[in-house]
Amino acid sequence: MNNSPKEQSNSTFIPVKHLETIKVFEKKSDCDIWNAFNKGDEMAFNYLYRTYVHKLFQFGSQYSRDSSLVKDSIQNLFIYLRKKRGSLGEVTNIKGYLFKSIQREIIKNIKANTSFEGFEENFRESHFQLEVSPEVSFIKNESEDERKIQVQQALNQLTTKQRKAILLFYEEELSYKEIAEIMNFSEVKTARKLIYRALSSLKEFIKPTSY
Repeated sequence: MNNSPKEQSNSTFIPVKHLETIKVFEKKSDCDIWNAFNKGDEMAFNYLYRTYVHKLFQFGSQYSRDSSLVKDSIQNLFIYLRKKRGSLGEVTNIKGYLFKSIQREIIKNIKANTSFEGFEENFRESHFQLEVSPEVSFIKNESEDERKIQVQQALNQLTTKQRKAILLFYEEELSYKEIAEIMNFSEVKTARKLIYRALSSLKEFIKPTSY
């Protein structure tokens, strides 16, 4: 999988044609980019793929450690989108839409190979092991390995839903509304309360010196 062009380091070579594609779309709104893609603009499709494929892999890897399954799910998603363009509905937040779509695709693929009853509920509660990342804003100033271990241990004590909400809010910078949609909450306030409680729990698990 190729990394998102927005996230690649300066040392990574990006072909000129891709740089031109980035320049064309990087200042456009999600709605405009999606509409261009839905109307058959191949540059818009390439932009979507290159911009989000790495993020989708990171997100999908929280559901399965089988990298092949995650990659196949991402490929299937983009094949589906390309096949259905022209008939897709309006999308105002592409990242949120793709995250929810890949979540559904990965769960579907795992479920196809799993027979026990109650799979989905048990799966959602036993996966999504958030890993410490320097991009997470509430720990990005913590450079000591010992502190990172402490934060990781604290994160592991949160519920699956809390860990997922923390990642979507801090690392992916999604809004409460977008998180509510991805996590299938009927009300935005549910997402807000979940994140607030998760942060309160982290403050209890982590020594005061980290704040």
